[in-house]
Amino acid sequence: MPPGRSGKGMLALGRLKRGQMNKTEQLYAAELQRLQHAGNVQWFRFEGIKLRLADNTFYTADFAVLAADGVLEMHEVKGFWMDDARAKIKIAADQYPLRFVAVRAKPKKDGGGWAVEEF
Repeated sequence: MPPGRSGKGMLALGRLKRGQMNKTEQLYAAELQRLQHAGNVQWFRFEGIKLRLADNTFYTADFAVLAADGVLEMHEVKGFWMDDARAKIKIAADQYPLRFVAVRAKPKKDGGGWAVEEF
């Protein structure tokens, strides 16, 4: 770190305003649209559902997804995990009768697509 820099605010660098998708989320939205056209997804919405975990503590999934089988899923798109994100998704999965999924873009050299982790 350069001299005189405290490191404060470094985590916020590059973050977008609420309601704006980053590039990975845009790619995943395109994947969800493809799945919707194929009949595997009925509906999806970016940051569409906010779940209360505790007083003043909430979890908002990147995408709320209604699968073809009628199950409501919360999809989290990650390049890497920061802060308390992994803890929040685990807590939400324990509290709500929904399917919680994290997806990560796989490198093209590894065949591309999405790596999926269920909670």
